[in-house]
Amino acid sequence: MPVGFVRELWRYPVKSMRGERIDRADVQARYGIPGDRGWALREESVQEIRGAKQIPALLQCAASYLVEPVGEDTPAVEITLPDGTSVCSDDPTVHATLSATLERTMTLWPRVRAETIEHYRRRQPIDEAEMRRQYGLLGDEPLPDMTSSPPERKAHFRQFVSPLGTYFDAYELHLVTSTAIDVLRRRLPDAGVDVRRFRPNVVIDTGDAPDDYPEFSWVGRRVRIGSLVIEVVRRTQRCAMIVHPQADLARDRTVLRTLVRETGHTFGVAANVLEPGSVAVGDAVELL
Repeated sequence: MPVGFVRELWRYPVKSMRGERIDRADVQARYGIPGDRGWALREESVQEIRGAKQIPALLQCAASYLVEPVGEDTPAVEITLPDGTSVCSDDPTVHATLSATLERTMTLWPRVRAETIEHYRRRQPIDEAEMRRQYGLLGDEPLPDMTSSPPERKAHFRQFVSPLGTYFDAYELHLVTSTAIDVLRRRLPDAGVDVRRFRPNVVIDTGDAPDDYPEFSWVGRRVRIGSLVIEVVRRTQRCAMIVHPQADLARDRTVLRTLVRETGHTFGVAANVLEPGSVAVGDAVELL
């Protein structure tokens, strides 16, 4: 059943930094769009991979590849800093430059082999207070519902910050629809609702879909995008990252407050690759 077409494709070369729009991608299992979250920063004081949940200033940096990534390769990236200067990942000063920008000791890492499990180890356990901080919750707002997550996945993320061998939060792809974005814009006309706040890989134009959040009904279904086939696994839980400023977007709490109230902290859907394939802007999207 046709549900729309690809309006935008995005990848994020460095975890939690602003990404880049692309026209097409040969999407693969495990790594998703080539180069997506190919790099990440580690905070040396705790020896743990970090993102904008812990360091919101990462969203004030942007990253782009110097050459097009292919397969699971992670080529060098250029990082544009908040002051407009830039530094490349192969520059010997990159760690010191990022540390000075973020005001803590950081090192920049490409993805490393899954067998190097200590690299992905979670060093600081997340208690309820830390979860509430990362999700940007007010005192009377509930924590997200985690009951749909399989026990083995919960056990993994108690030990590791990401799926081993990747820097994803959890899944290989993130999808949002134009309908969902438009719904939020109509409800919050002064909120600065922008797709960049949600960091999707694929923005799907769903036209005049009858539901406010049509992608929610895709959970548990297979979807074909171009020649790619994916399985939509779950709604994407939203955290405080959508509140923080980035580029020309100001800090804004109202979008998160609305999602906590209306969708149980969720917006967009997470998916994994079933059949690798090519995707391009303009490709048809259909439920299978």
